Amino acid sequence: MPADAAEEIRGTAHGTAPVPLSVLDLVTVGAGRTATDALRTSVDIARLAEHRGYHRYWVAEHHSMPGVASSSPAVILAHLAAHTDRIRLGSGGVMLPNHAPLVIAEQFGTLEAMAPGRVDLGLGRAPGTDGATAAALRRTDRLNEGADDFPQQLAELIRFLDDDFPDGHPYARIHAVPGPVQATSPGGVQSAHRPPVWLLGSSGFSARLAGTLGLPFAFAHHFSAQNTIPALDLYRESFRPSAVLDAPYALIGVSALATDDEKEARRQVLAAALNMVRLRTGRPGLVPTPEEAEAYAFSPMEEDFIRSWNANVVHGTADEVRAGLDDLQKRTGADELMLTANAHGGDVRLRSYELIADAYGLPTPA
Repeated sequence: MPADAAEEIRGTAHGTAPVPLSVLDLVTVGAGRTATDALRTSVDIARLAEHRGYHRYWVAEHHSMPGVASSSPAVILAHLAAHTDRIRLGSGGVMLPNHAPLVIAEQFGTLEAMAPGRVDLGLGRAPGTDGATAAALRRTDRLNEGADDFPQQLAELIRFLDDDFPDGHPYARIHAVPGPVQATSPGGVQSAHRPPVWLLGSSGFSARLAGTLGLPFAFAHHFSAQNTIPALDLYRESFRPSAVLDAPYALIGVSALATDDEKEARRQVLAAALNMVRLRTGRPGLVPTPEEAEAYAFSPMEEDFIRSWNANVVHGTADEVRAGLDDLQKRTGADELMLTANAHGGDVRLRSYELIADAYGLPTPA
């Protein structure tokens, strides 16, 4: 990694934000909308985020979920790279056991060539889907093996990214292209730079691994809030300085939705929560409208789930969301907040990021 690797990882807070603010995009598809609509919204949000001083924009790998159109992060990131100039782009994350490490090294080497110096490679070990779909992705039903092999897969991927397999290794003569090998070839003028690697997690496994390897860590607070502080503590306790970082750096994903009216925020998060109810009970679908959610007859068990789920969604007016984010950052000590706005309509999501930027006095476009 280059000497300025830590500078690529550590963002800068703007306005009155306590830490850098970033965006996690699930490319959600609402009822009555298409994947094309969702991807157009992603471009709009990425442009807004770039203009308003959000630090990075990540997309997450999911499969077999009608309401989430982000099955191919590298493809989406290439599209976003063509529509932005400065904001960091990355995966939040690529589920490494679903893929051959060489393929990921090639994909993100290509992205690095498209958007030099602004690509992040965030990696997770979960499948990003149900077991049957994971088996179809991996062409095996030995799913635990993929997760158990994650440290070895990670090491292999980093070797491909750095093009530094030792002599005698079976892969020593194999190169991820685009990649560093082009800089060392006769007449080579390519940059040897490669994307920084992040580990993602929702429990302690990746927290400990990220700390041991001295890598930046991203925790999925937005769906595993009860584990946030224990995982961050474990990451910091396990951290060993590396060529990448001399001190821990942890961001957390946060569900946050700001609207012009508090009542509207409650309507929108209810619809998003109904979508989660259906997903968790094996009925994944498009994100329902607020009207559908208001008319839905929730069972007592579903109502309990909704209350628990929405307790960890920071929502309301812009001032309420700002206060909630400030409190969360203080409680967790997170070095960066990565906001994901889950709502039926793309216009609502776009407006949320704009309102939060205004609440923190982030830069406005010239």
